[in-house]
Amino acid sequence: MQQLVSASNIVLNLGILGTFKYYNFFVENINSLFGMMGYHLDWVTMNVILPVGISFYTFQALSYTIDVYQKKLSATHDIIEFFAYISFFPQLVAGPIERATNLLPQFQNNRRFDYAKSVDGLRQMLWGFLKKLVVADNCAKVVNDYWGQFENLSGITLILLGVLFTFQIYCDFSGYSDIAIGCARLFGIDLMRNFNFPYFSRSIPEFWRRWHISLTTWFRDYIYFPLGGSRCNKWKIIRNVFIVWAISGLWHGANWTFVCWGLFHASLLAIYNLFGINTKYKNVVAVGHILPSVKEFLQMSLTFILAVIGWIIFRAESMSQAIYYFKAMFTNRFLDMPMTDGLICLCYGVILLLVEWLQRDKQHALQFPNIYPFNYRFVRWGTYYIIFIIISLLAGSSQTFIYFQF
Repeated sequence: MQQLVSASNIVLNLGILGTFKYYNFFVENINSLFGMMGYHLDWVTMNVILPVGISFYTFQALSYTIDVYQKKLSATHDIIEFFAYISFFPQLVAGPIERATNLLPQFQNNRRFDYAKSVDGLRQMLWGFLKKLVVADNCAKVVNDYWGQFENLSGITLILLGVLFTFQIYCDFSGYSDIAIGCARLFGIDLMRNFNFPYFSRSIPEFWRRWHISLTTWFRDYIYFPLGGSRCNKWKIIRNVFIVWAISGLWHGANWTFVCWGLFHASLLAIYNLFGINTKYKNVVAVGHILPSVKEFLQMSLTFILAVIGWIIFRAESMSQAIYYFKAMFTNRFLDMPMTDGLICLCYGVILLLVEWLQRDKQHALQFPNIYPFNYRFVRWGTYYIIFIIISLLAGSSQTFIYFQF
């Protein structure tokens, strides 16, 4: 009976997600496929608005069902606790994708106001607002203004646009996660960490251990491990990786660009796996040093370049646009000077990464240790006021969070 109820719950959740998010995608592709063979199908599409955050709370509901079935968690009989877990407002629309094993017990236990936790939460929110409003929104304006005319831009400008989108999506999504995690801490709730300074990764496998951690661990635990994980031969491991990343790409949206983006990273992960270096680099880079070694710098640079290539595929509206974009990077007049506003945004992103580099062993960039000079209150408050002023003066035009569409 429990197996039937669990299976029905999983089918129901996937059915709702599939209907709202993927029905039109599959209908349009089936119509096109049969049209190429000379058959005319007139399957109708639905004109519906995608519910905000459906991918996130659907995955939370699925993890609860699976964990209860696998006896990792006792089912709750309090409907308020359950719906609080599913719809906890800070992370409802864009994560982190929480596990019931972490969040439900916190709702069930008594909580008291924790001053230190609340202060740290406010600091993390402040850093999240800086990332979103100053870096992500300014980069978004430049990317949106110039992306549609990429055929007329120089190669170095197209590279710059790719880098700016790389900054945009990181600061946009990790900024939201910082705000959500910090806000939850005001209520005495600890959400899981979602980003761990991914652009300081020394390999693509390390990058995905640091980027959108709540999603990558969800796919690992509920798809990759049941397929056999890494407990089988190399070719089956690679098969598992491609299955997971094809699904991951489709999770991001009903577009072939997302699927190809997932397969691009699956190919990279397969290469790292074949060379047996997929599990290396789990520690903080350059521990105890201000600067990385030459080897570490080259590794981080290569990883960043590969990430930029992936994000260009991700940002493209179609695969044909992505292909023409890459072609234009090397066929257009390469060294024509890029736009000034793009260079300014590049400076914003670089400065932000420099600050995060200095704090790379912390949970977030404003987690001040109790050491000189941050043990003085006026230094801490001076830092907060400087950030407030920077946000007030440099905030870009309002842009919707990228991951709201997922």
